Amino acid sequence: MRVVVALGGNALLKRGEPMTAEVQRGNVRRAAIALAELAREHEIIVAHGNGPQVGLLALQASAFEAVDPYPLDILGAESVGMIGYLVEQELTNALPGDARCATLLTQTEVDPADPAFQQPEKPIGPVYSTEAAQRVRHEHQDWHLVEESPGKWRRVVPSPAPQTFTQIEAIRILVEQGVIVICAGGGGIPVIRNAQGDLEGIEAVIDKDLAAGLLARELEAEAFLMLTDVEAVYQDWGTPDQRPIREITPRELGGMTFAAGSMGPKVKAACDFAARPGRVAGIGRLEDARAILEGRVGTLVRLDA
Repeated sequence: MRVVVALGGNALLKRGEPMTAEVQRGNVRRAAIALAELAREHEIIVAHGNGPQVGLLALQASAFEAVDPYPLDILGAESVGMIGYLVEQELTNALPGDARCATLLTQTEVDPADPAFQQPEKPIGPVYSTEAAQRVRHEHQDWHLVEESPGKWRRVVPSPAPQTFTQIEAIRILVEQGVIVICAGGGGIPVIRNAQGDLEGIEAVIDKDLAAGLLARELEAEAFLMLTDVEAVYQDWGTPDQRPIREITPRELGGMTFAAGSMGPKVKAACDFAARPGRVAGIGRLEDARAILEGRVGTLVRLDA
């Protein structure tokens, strides 16, 4: 099968881990083992998140006051290049010697009138304590911070819906030639068309699950996997009655409510992709990639569930 795999930013940099290059490389190496297992039997395309990484770059950029901080689209490109380099290298090492991998910095067009620009909700960067959040809010008065859970705060930024990929034809050519393409990283670098029709970057972070779902539809994939740091989609999450959803139809899953900044986009992306016959979307842990596709663990979404 042709399978688009979306690696969550928190799967590559687990919650609470130090955001060092060594830690990220170790996590990417483990991810590459799971991806290589899939690639031996299926044609895979790899997308990935960049929320923790782009947030860290924004902090580092703001610490140097000699120049203005770089905008989010450029920081996004930097983070995508970094992660793509690690994924490409470790995946190449995990695959047979004749395997071909390529990373493509992908520009994703968005609508400048998207209401997301008026309501930032995409978490990026590290988790702050209440005390640290107060300090960050004072230092960066234009940042929006939200409390994800009691005493745990994160920065949120606009997350407009992806409309199209400027390099979709280049991606398609590479895939048809048997190249494992690492693309749409971080949802792609957000760009708009100006009045002259030229591309220009915009301050935003595109949700990588929605972008990867669009990529899977554009490439006519049969399967779409969203790999993260949770076992499955849970019904009644955070309550004593929580339970994993093993198999479900898009209509049933779409009728449930999930957190907008975390599981919500995954559920929407899964429902959008699996709305046509012959397609299956899966959500679960990174190390369970093959088992999710085979229906042994995680959550599967398809019409004939």
